[in-house]
Amino acid sequence: MNFFDHWALTGAIFVPVVGAALLGLVPRRSEVALKAGALVASLASLALVIYLMAGFDYGHSSRLQFVVNDRWIDVIHSHYHIGLDGISLPLLALSALMTVLCIIYSWDHFPEPHNPKAFLILILVLGTGMNGTFGSLDLILFFVFFELVLLPMYFMIGVWGGPNRQYAAIKFFLFTLFGSALMILSFLALYFKGGQTFDMIALRHTVAAASLPTATASLIFAGLFIGFAIKVPMFPFHTWLPDAHTEAPTVGSVILAAILLKLGTYGFVRIAIPILPHAAHTWAPWIGLLAVIGIIYGALGCLAQRDMKRLIAFSSVAHMGFVMLGIATLTSFGINAAVFGMVAHGLITGMLFFIAGSVQERYGTRDMSRLGGLLLQAPRLGWILGFCAMASLGLPGLAGFWGEFPAILSAYDPAAGLSLVTFRVYMAVAAVGTVFAAGYLLWMLQRVAFGIPKTEFEHAHVHDLHVPEYLAWVPLLVLIVALGVYPHLLFHITDGAVKVVTSGLHTAAGGVAAGG
Repeated sequence: MNFFDHWALTGAIFVPVVGAALLGLVPRRSEVALKAGALVASLASLALVIYLMAGFDYGHSSRLQFVVNDRWIDVIHSHYHIGLDGISLPLLALSALMTVLCIIYSWDHFPEPHNPKAFLILILVLGTGMNGTFGSLDLILFFVFFELVLLPMYFMIGVWGGPNRQYAAIKFFLFTLFGSALMILSFLALYFKGGQTFDMIALRHTVAAASLPTATASLIFAGLFIGFAIKVPMFPFHTWLPDAHTEAPTVGSVILAAILLKLGTYGFVRIAIPILPHAAHTWAPWIGLLAVIGIIYGALGCLAQRDMKRLIAFSSVAHMGFVMLGIATLTSFGINAAVFGMVAHGLITGMLFFIAGSVQERYGTRDMSRLGGLLLQAPRLGWILGFCAMASLGLPGLAGFWGEFPAILSAYDPAAGLSLVTFRVYMAVAAVGTVFAAGYLLWMLQRVAFGIPKTEFEHAHVHDLHVPEYLAWVPLLVLIVALGVYPHLLFHITDGAVKVVTSGLHTAAGGVAAGG
């Protein structure tokens, strides 16, 4: 590995925060310079990610590549250990891409109070936190980046949010902080029980060699489960999400839906399951149960909403339920489906929040009872809303289908040691959830896009798409189609790495069966 390869991943992680620091030196009145500087920093990070993707050995996606393992905090044996495999690479690419697109969209869409400097700095700091989380291979480093996203999102909601922004921001902060407290306790337990190391790869072997008592392993897994489940968020830890999404500015909602929710599901796949496979078997039926409850609850919650953004927020609870159902099967097929679902949800729901923000900007409301006739007044925006609604409900040929159907199918044949009857019931319930999804998404589309404009908007001049919207949305629309038509584009990257994650589960299944 040459010098540039050695530092490319570090650059992809830290270039945004360096850009944020430089923006701090630019006068607030120099708005064009601030926008250009933020865009250059985010594009530089994306360019480094593209370089990493070009140099990635896809034939050996199970191996960690571009690894850096340097001394960091010697007193606790924590290292600056980063690297990429077939699971983290697509999520890192999604994170870097969404950061760029959010800055482009913000070019003419800064929320009030008008302070582009602070707003762009927060987006760039979020970029570093998100990229770093997906690249980390040390638990303390992972925790630092995982927590780094908390404050920027808190301020983004609390300063630039809607009327109830302070309540939503504090609720988001407290929920996430509570989960993080339990998560760090579990990390410390793994450190002391796993040979005093925070290295994720080493812990897979040292924890297995330590032969933890079942109760101890289950308790540690419980801490990880709550910490990650709040971030997903899973039912019943989801209550912060609708408020945060509803009150957040458009870009905040996009980043929250497209990337931040994935930090929780990624934590399950990267940390909880491979390090504690026996405990994962114990918890899997409960994870699956909460996942399918979330699918139905989220869908029914959508049907009760009047606010367009709040409906999309509840749909995230349902869609992330499919991701967690795939993870709960503990099979390579299910976890592959879950990783695909993470990417697909990021693309589609990110687009839906972009559209909701643009609708609010044009009409001054997100109340669906006051909307209508979007296809008449802004036909391009209306057709894109229809396209994304179809993608979200799982129409074959679009990315959303491959985020749901394989997850449902994987529940038919869960990992050895898990109840076939239980998971097949989960499969049936999840399938019913897809019907509800079609109902609430088509209902939203009918209320917003069809009919005639309401009287108050009948003669209003409603702009169709602006140039920044075109630039921000076209890459997402292309990817939604590309992954829907050719899902192997992503599955062939993730499959090898997922098999490494599930390799320890076979031994665990044997232990569970023997114990039974």
